[in-house]
Amino acid sequence: MSIRFIILLLTLAAFGVLSTLALLDVGYLGILKPHFQSWGEAQVFADLVILGVLACVWMRRDAQARGIPAWPFILVTLFLGSFGPLIYLAAREWRPAAGRAVQV
Repeated sequence: MSIRFIILLLTLAAFGVLSTLALLDVGYLGILKPHFQSWGEAQVFADLVILGVLACVWMRRDAQARGIPAWPFILVTLFLGSFGPLIYLAAREWRPAAGRAVQV
């Protein structure tokens, strides 16, 4: 198990705890609502949407090159945001590309 994989798992766990606390506190709509109350907050939301789309494009291309199906990770990204790319990166570390040496 590589150090990158361990860091990704720790990041996923920490982000999962933060997301769970936010959902318990304000709910899913409560997380989105502030982004529509001012132009500054709308800009942050638009920036996150652009980053999500770019992450999906990158995941599709990278997954295709590695022989991994990208659609599950893109679906997770569409519904759960950063969890999609984080899980994709962890899956990529777990299952290295063909011909690449496995790190122990």
